[in-house]
Amino acid sequence: MDPITRTTRTKLNRLPARANYDREVIHSIIDDAIICHVAFIEDGSPFVTPTAIMRQGENVYLHGSSQSRMLQHLGLGHEACISVTHVDGMVLARSGFHSSINYRSISLFGRGHLVEGNQKIQLLNDFVDSLIPGRASDVRPMTPNEINITSVVEFPIDEASAKISVGQPSDDKKDYNLPIWAGVIPLEINSGDPIPDPQMKFPIDTPAYALNYMNGRD
Repeated sequence: MDPITRTTRTKLNRLPARANYDREVIHSIIDDAIICHVAFIEDGSPFVTPTAIMRQGENVYLHGSSQSRMLQHLGLGHEACISVTHVDGMVLARSGFHSSINYRSISLFGRGHLVEGNQKIQLLNDFVDSLIPGRASDVRPMTPNEINITSVVEFPIDEASAKISVGQPSDDKKDYNLPIWAGVIPLEINSGDPIPDPQMKFPIDTPAYALNYMNGRD
């Protein structure tokens, strides 16, 4: 799989060693995400909107209300920047200056377009399984009205880069002699025990995909 060609917008000028243009790395960071942030400019004003994200092949997909300012704007083909960040650890150096964060992030630039018809319906079902693997076959089918008032926008993964920071703190040489604890506090997202809706009218066992949610997203 060929790496993504770097551009002026995706080239990292500061700490370029942290840059990564490998498609599989970029794909994995997107696939691990539930939420992304979408930046765009409308009528001269900047906006940043958090929303769910899904990847299939060399495209990412956003969805939401057809009245969404963001989706209406992007559906017309205007440019946007999509960003995903995962915080993997707090890096405690011997100085506040060198303390930092371990993270994986991507920035994706491009223009999207609206998806319609049967592909849109399939993608909306895929979104359910993307967020909760195994759920789509359990929920009732979408109504025509629900489909009509929901938009899906597709973005190609053509202009993108990853930025990744890993490892232990990097202190000034003289600071290694200080009697100060240093290291990394790993961080990760875990799911708790599912909480049944008290309005359920039937004795239904909690499905395995809810009990083992994080395993299903691996």
